[in-house]
Amino acid sequence: MQTDALMRRTLAAIDAGEPTIGAFVQRLDALAALQQAAHARGPLQGLPIGVKDIFDTRELPTAYGSPLYDDGQCARGDAAIVGAIRAAGGVIVGKTTTTEFAYLQPTATRNPVAPGRTPGGSSAGSAAAVAAGMVPWAIGTQTGGSTIRPASFCGIVGFKPSFELLPTAGLKCFSWSLDTVGLFARDVADVAWLAQALSGHALAWPAAPQRSAWTVGVPRAYPWSAPSENAQRAVDRAARAWQEAGATILAVDLPPFVAELDAAHAAIQGWEATRTLAAEAARVPDLLSPLLRAYLDGARAIEDASYERAQHRATDARQRFADALLPCDVLLTPSAPDEAPLGLLSTGASDFNRAWTLLGVPCVNVPGLYGSDRAPMGVQLIAAAGADATLMQAAGALEVALNVHSPRP
Repeated sequence: MQTDALMRRTLAAIDAGEPTIGAFVQRLDALAALQQAAHARGPLQGLPIGVKDIFDTRELPTAYGSPLYDDGQCARGDAAIVGAIRAAGGVIVGKTTTTEFAYLQPTATRNPVAPGRTPGGSSAGSAAAVAAGMVPWAIGTQTGGSTIRPASFCGIVGFKPSFELLPTAGLKCFSWSLDTVGLFARDVADVAWLAQALSGHALAWPAAPQRSAWTVGVPRAYPWSAPSENAQRAVDRAARAWQEAGATILAVDLPPFVAELDAAHAAIQGWEATRTLAAEAARVPDLLSPLLRAYLDGARAIEDASYERAQHRATDARQRFADALLPCDVLLTPSAPDEAPLGLLSTGASDFNRAWTLLGVPCVNVPGLYGSDRAPMGVQLIAAAGADATLMQAAGALEVALNVHSPRP
């Protein structure tokens, strides 16, 4: 499809879907979008992308999901990932909704594929916009589970790359040790191609994934919580489909140090958040949601020594995880504890995401499965730090296996 035609179709899809989905907080006007697409150069060639409203942009206001910044002001410069999009020839057609400072206060965004259920968070708008067909790609973030979880809830691909593969400068920081840029697309090939265009790393492939033999570890149990029947059934179905396609499936025990990672994540995130949001909490605390105020009040009790111990624990675990993953190429786990919760009062739990975010390893949600109520249920693949290309190939192989061996209802 020609760039001009795709941009026009994208703008029309946003116009049609936005009144019911509410995925955007700011949009580029049509004339500017078409002009930028016509003059764009680079691998993205004027293709439209939505960007989570937690990244600074110089031509669209940034509010970080908070009334504290709801003044229509544009940043003086672009966030680094926004600059990377522009340099690659992408056109930012709008800013997608985010929970307040990418924490837990839900947005009003609706889930386009599971009516009446949350789209997840914090990257609610980015996931919903891609799932609704408004944009082919969108940018989000993950500090706990804010890319993988909404991708699972909305039935699309969500990719949280290895830490530092994509730049976080110009992101409204919540936790500098954990914040990670995430990507959304409808299929694995598209998300791999976007990641390659933005990172400069060879992550895409010319046709089908190149590898055919995969060894996949499926944990017997998890130290944080047990998956629901829906989540366990999704993992079982994915494992069976992949095995029928030729993969070797191994039941594995997670290493003991994984049990310590939830507490380490909580200490690091809380200690850092009280500092990154110190100005906002001091300036107009009443404009923070009660949920965020209560979180920050509790996090101020985290002592420096606890933070330091948590950082040491995280560093040690990162050094040991690649060896613990052997002999498996990837792990296969739930992306979320269950189908998306009903209503908009919660964005869901990040139980099955926080440890991997802390480790800085690449994760991807592969869609194509459903829960007992016919809401999407993705599964999560996890690889060693830096093995993003391997993860993309594995995700592509699983995607094919699910399409062949596990047809959608």
